[in-house]
This record gives sequence, structure tokens and C-alpha cells, in this order.
Amino acid sequence: MPDIDDFLRNQERIITTRGWAVTHVLPTDDDPDTTAPFAYTVGLTAHDHPELIIAGLPPLVAHTLLNDLARQVYDKAERFSHGQRISDLIAGYDAVIIDGRPTDDLLPGAAIARYGRLRIRLQQIVWPDQQGRFPWDSGYNFDPHIQPMIAHL
Repeated sequence: MPDIDDFLRNQERIITTRGWAVTHVLPTDDDPDTTAPFAYTVGLTAHDHPELIIAGLPPLVAHTLLNDLARQVYDKAERFSHGQRISDLIAGYDAVIIDGRPTDDLLPGAAIARYGRLRIRLQQIVWPDQQGRFPWDSGYNFDPHIQPMIAHL
């Protein structure tokens, strides 16, 4: 089983090669219901960009979405703003960007360890339910614990 040093070396290699890495936080067998799965980037802070974070999606989907947006940020210096709708990220649905700080539910530990909590800015990619409603909309079809928020729109 890899230890934390192996994890950090691998993360450093990915950041050096690509400019960012994606880290996943998943529920454990010991505590399967208390943590929503989430993923976040590490490395964008070094280039004066917020780290990106997404919650409640399967790891492969979250990883792909974060890489797509991080590529736009890193390669094209694109900036996203609080409340911005992104229509070309999730097929058939808009996503919304929310600015905020780390929370107890969405704590990007590897980014904080690398840059310090005060330096970390986050932009969360918020996804809708099947009817296109977001967590702040009436009738949102998922339990709020599925997609915890770093802030509200």
C-alpha cells in the first residue's frame, strides 16, 4: 500500500508535468455515509488561480470535469467568476461556478498542505439534477449531503 510520501511524490510529478493534479476524497468503509465524495485540483494556486473542486460525482466523472476546466485555466489563462454558467462542460446541462473557502465537508487537504489554508481559494463546479435545477433551486432532486457547497449563490 502506498504511503503519504509516495502520494506526494506522485502528485509532485503530475504537477510538474501537467501544471496541476486531481485529488479525490472518498468515503471509507469505516465511515461510508458521513463524507460525500469529492475531488479537487492541486497546483493552480501556484499560478494565481483558484483550485477547482466538485462534489458528489463518481471519481472518473469528477476527474474528467476537473481536468477539462483546469486545462482551460492553466493552458488558456481562462478565469471563471462566481455565478458563471458553463454550458459546454456536462453534456446537456449547465454547471455553475461558486467561489468560496474550504469547509469541513469540502476540505482540500493536499492543496492546503502545499500552499497553506490562507492562500487557498476555491471555485466549486456545481451540477444540476436531471431537470436542470441546482441545490439552491426549489425542488432540487438530490439530498443536500450529496453535493455540499462551499458557498451559496
